[in-house]
Amino acid sequence: MRFILLLGLLFPMFTSVAAVVAPYNLLILQTDEHHFKTLGCYGGTVVKTPHIDWIAKHGAVATSFYATTPVCSPSRGALMSGKFPQHTPVTNNNIKLGDDIVTFAEVLRRKGWATGYAGKWHLDGFGKPQWGPKRQFGWEDNRFMFNRGHWKMFGDGANGPRVASLKNGKPDYGLKGADEKTFSTDWLTDKAIDFVNAKKGKPFCYMVSYPDPHGPNTVRAPYDKMYADVKVPIPRSVTKTREQTPVWAAKAPRITADTVRVLMPSYYGMVKCIDDNIGRLLAALRKNGQLENTVIVFTADHGDLCGEHGRLNKGVPYEGSARIPFIIYCPGKINGDTVVGEALSCVDFLPTVMSLMEVKHGLEVNGRNAAQLFRAKGGRWRDLTFLRSTSNPKSSWLCAVSDRYKLVYASSGKPWLFDLQKDADELTNRFTDPACQAIVREMTAGLIEYCKTQKDPYGEVPHIKTAMAAAVKK
Repeated sequence: MRFILLLGLLFPMFTSVAAVVAPYNLLILQTDEHHFKTLGCYGGTVVKTPHIDWIAKHGAVATSFYATTPVCSPSRGALMSGKFPQHTPVTNNNIKLGDDIVTFAEVLRRKGWATGYAGKWHLDGFGKPQWGPKRQFGWEDNRFMFNRGHWKMFGDGANGPRVASLKNGKPDYGLKGADEKTFSTDWLTDKAIDFVNAKKGKPFCYMVSYPDPHGPNTVRAPYDKMYADVKVPIPRSVTKTREQTPVWAAKAPRITADTVRVLMPSYYGMVKCIDDNIGRLLAALRKNGQLENTVIVFTADHGDLCGEHGRLNKGVPYEGSARIPFIIYCPGKINGDTVVGEALSCVDFLPTVMSLMEVKHGLEVNGRNAAQLFRAKGGRWRDLTFLRSTSNPKSSWLCAVSDRYKLVYASSGKPWLFDLQKDADELTNRFTDPACQAIVREMTAGLIEYCKTQKDPYGEVPHIKTAMAAAVKK
């Protein structure tokens, strides 16, 4: 009887200890300027991405996940903090993340996780490459973090990491002589593998921020020739008319189908190199027995139009620019082959992942905890998220997105409503379509509410404010 009583007294202690010593690890894999359609799990057919697809197969794919602002720094700041850019206050590239911001890494560090970061950071101003920024924001081991740049070769020097390609004595984006040890994607993956190998049996949070497939579109052998003879799919929107082009998308230089054919093979090569390296990381986790206790997230900071709408790069609310891959593996919590269609954005990352990891973050965040969607738990959910342009009042825009519709108001020009289900190429404005007026009113009301609660100054831009007010009165 005494033994049974003693066991009963100790059992709560044993279960408490077990919960403490076996938390989830967190591994975030982020690419830069990555078009989601180059991945197999998002319907890509040119590049085979079996390792990223494995994460999707055994986890969840979010099919309507968006960069809160589709350029580097604001998107990254939103992901780190769970806050909209106007609160971080990183509303454009090269603005420093506020000293008062507490990131998810800092939350985990305070609770005992070992934390580390390798790759592009872009949240500490203009420093370039600026290894190991002094402001760590929870990333204890940030030796291999560089502030900005899209370097192609790295090395380990006596004084720490360095850019291994120089021109006139200064770091440059060359890759002559790059191999599987020095090319940026490989080198950063090696640092990640070293970290997870060193943390066997210990909870860790590590983030690898690959500078590819952002331009310049160059990659080491054999990836540089791997897709040289591929038939590059040409976007239907590359030759669209002026009537099919909103004012906010009309100023960029237009490119031709021939340009797309020249640029994309190397882009595909960069994506393939990333996937192969993620395969190496997964293999290390398997070997260490860490895979079944690690939450893995694959995402990007923003997209790349890759010729869609006759444009390259990002910065606009078009799908290729603003919609990003978001794939999450969480063993025991998320069933394989889960598809989440509701619209989400970078601000939702922190509360969602912390919830899945059962970590109480205690932060005031703007994003929503979408764990119920990824766990297919049902319940009520408002399928609407909000995007904003960079800090340029002369050409600002606000955007509301659902799984099916996208509504854009800008500081000039008429509002645009896209039906993404019927018009995947985003060529037709349905804003004045009588059949869509209820949608316009509902989404506009959501935008007005967002501007009020999140103190977004773009809601006060005269042209935007007037247009939204008129729309809700229709």
